[in-house]
Amino acid sequence: MSTNSRPSISVEDAIDIIIRSTAHLEPETVSLVDAGGRILAEDIVAGADIPAFDNSAMDGYAVRAADITGATRDRPARLAVRGEVRAGGDLLRLDDPESAVRIMTGAPIPPGADTVVMVEDTAETDGAVSIYDAVPMGSNIRRAGEDIPRGAVTLTAGERLRASEIGVLASLNASTVRVARRPRVAIISTGDEVIEVGAPARDGVVRNSNAYILREEVRRTGGEPTYLGIAPDTLEATRDLLARASEHDVIITSGGVSMGRYDFVRDALASIGFDISIESILMKPGKPCVFGRRDSTLFFGLPGNPVSTQVAFLQFVRPALLALMGARKRDKPLVRAILEEPIDKKPGRVHFIRGVFTIENGEFRVRTTGPQGSGILRSMSRANCLIILPADMRRAERGDRVTIQLIDHDEV
Repeated sequence: MSTNSRPSISVEDAIDIIIRSTAHLEPETVSLVDAGGRILAEDIVAGADIPAFDNSAMDGYAVRAADITGATRDRPARLAVRGEVRAGGDLLRLDDPESAVRIMTGAPIPPGADTVVMVEDTAETDGAVSIYDAVPMGSNIRRAGEDIPRGAVTLTAGERLRASEIGVLASLNASTVRVARRPRVAIISTGDEVIEVGAPARDGVVRNSNAYILREEVRRTGGEPTYLGIAPDTLEATRDLLARASEHDVIITSGGVSMGRYDFVRDALASIGFDISIESILMKPGKPCVFGRRDSTLFFGLPGNPVSTQVAFLQFVRPALLALMGARKRDKPLVRAILEEPIDKKPGRVHFIRGVFTIENGEFRVRTTGPQGSGILRSMSRANCLIILPADMRRAERGDRVTIQLIDHDEV
């Protein structure tokens, strides 16, 4: 067991080191139906106008603006109806003066027409339509390329493909898309005191909740988690399991990274060639947090307490996974909120306090979830944010404005 330790560093410095250590994963081509949530790997340039043709924004009549000049309800313009065009139907021309074409929403504008009058401002009888409103030329027409013009960069590399982006790609007739490969993430728990879900209970042991927390967080971020089991408290077993994990893009362990007699993770890493650049971070919870690298494989050694594990994942592992995929937006939203109760803290470390925010009269308000022990996992399940108190702060008063991180929301 190593007794050497680097000085603790700030949260900001830790994030900087981690992000600078990541390299983008290679892209792959996937079907559009499987692309939801993935990170786009290339800019998308529109090969056609969207919409492809001028079309009607509503049901009504396609006319020439000059034929309805001065029309009012008392003195309507009376135009002969020359036919009807529906969305997906045959195109009609408007060749005759003082005439109109009945038109449906989405239907192409007849050549010769320059305006659409909505049906509510008309009345049709005996093959002619009365126009009650002299709407300006061009009214109620969606122009070709109004949404996306041909040649425009429509989506950019690094964007997450949500439902709206998938819709844009579909409108551009893209059946496949280039996206970043999902990071392959190995998850290892450590410690003789940890037992799996379903194993017989006995005194002095804890259930392996961390593996389930980490699998879900990795999956939610966009990675592919693989759980490799629990490393018992020996250097050899820890080293062997870490060696197996090294074929992955990222390794995450929980526990075994403090300075205890049976904390072997750092020594095991060194023995298989990992360079350790972070050994502790000035934060609470989660100070004993290790980061290292061997070639392109990143290693995160997270604390063993479940709240510390999850908080450290959100602050460090999540941004790294997104950086590996080339995501431009990696941060959870930060907002200012009015604190509803006083909080005392010791200076020297940033505190991430589990909180619940509400919005009242357009303002965020926040309170804690109660006791903040790093083993109280229920406090995390009740939280929808983390209250972030700076390292130099000693006390936050009720009514103070504090920064909160919205943990149930994606990046902004």
